[in-house]
Amino acid sequence: MSPKKRPTIADIAEAAGVSKGAVSYALNGKAGVSEVTRARILEIAARMGWHPSSAARALSDGRSGAIGLVVDRPAWVLGIEPFFMQLISGVEAGLAPTGTALLLQVTDDTRAEEVAYRRWWGERRVDGVLIVDLREQDHRLGLVAELGLPAVVIGHAAVTSGVPSVWINDAAAVRETLAYLAAMGHRRIARVAGPAHFVHTRERGEAFDAATAELGLDGVPCVYTDYSGEDGARATRRLLSGSLRPTAIVYDNDVMAVAALSVTQEMGVSVPGELSLVAWDDSELCRLVHPALTAVSRRVMEYGERAATALLSLIDGTPVPDILLPPPALVPRGSTAPCGSWPQS
Repeated sequence: MSPKKRPTIADIAEAAGVSKGAVSYALNGKAGVSEVTRARILEIAARMGWHPSSAARALSDGRSGAIGLVVDRPAWVLGIEPFFMQLISGVEAGLAPTGTALLLQVTDDTRAEEVAYRRWWGERRVDGVLIVDLREQDHRLGLVAELGLPAVVIGHAAVTSGVPSVWINDAAAVRETLAYLAAMGHRRIARVAGPAHFVHTRERGEAFDAATAELGLDGVPCVYTDYSGEDGARATRRLLSGSLRPTAIVYDNDVMAVAALSVTQEMGVSVPGELSLVAWDDSELCRLVHPALTAVSRRVMEYGERAATALLSLIDGTPVPDILLPPPALVPRGSTAPCGSWPQS
């Protein structure tokens, strides 16, 4: 079966018995037709399933009716990470009231991401972009300024002028997490982090260092990963195979913490008796495993929604300041317990 032909202005004009100019006036809300004729044309257009061409609209008012998001991570990593699924859901919730679409692209190198921004803006495919995973000396910020492409950073763009950010300060949650573990007698605490070149990885590390010093802990050794379960599992094996095994490990995402549970079973390490586990970014994964994972909740959907609405305001010409969201909260569950609480045989 051949696809059904999309209705055109000419089709509507023929059905209504008027000129194409009259249809154009009616559909665009312009003077030139009576209200009775306008109503009849709009009714016929709706019945025929007519919608304005986004390409034509972009030429007439400069708007594409879409925003862009490039995620520079392997697609297979993105597909299993709840953070991005929740973030995208929040973005869609922020866009829905305006009918704005989200154009998503996954790349595996920074050059491809730059090409995407240039092509989208040059082809009028997006009105603005959301930037995630801010990096040290991030060239994307200079690129969007050069292009005149409206952009909002999801994360802390502390040293950037002209590109607003929607961000969460992790420092309070880091201190709360370490204080919680220290109060249960944990002194040997390790961290399994994401990529070292991400700004949020560094800032969270600085918060770990500050809280460690304040609480008088021995220091928090850190292993950097790519956020995948496989890398998280390898990091866990390395930490548990050392001469001085940690009694608690904090993971920078939920996927790695879930993978760590499998490693502890493989190595015969009891959770939470011999080892306590904490995941960053609470998700359904944290609640479904056994024991359920203690996690830090950042209300990721709200994060995405606020970023989307901020970008829409920026596109409309409204100045947008940096937006600091409420701090994350620790949610204790079964994967944490006092140090040495497991009965010894």
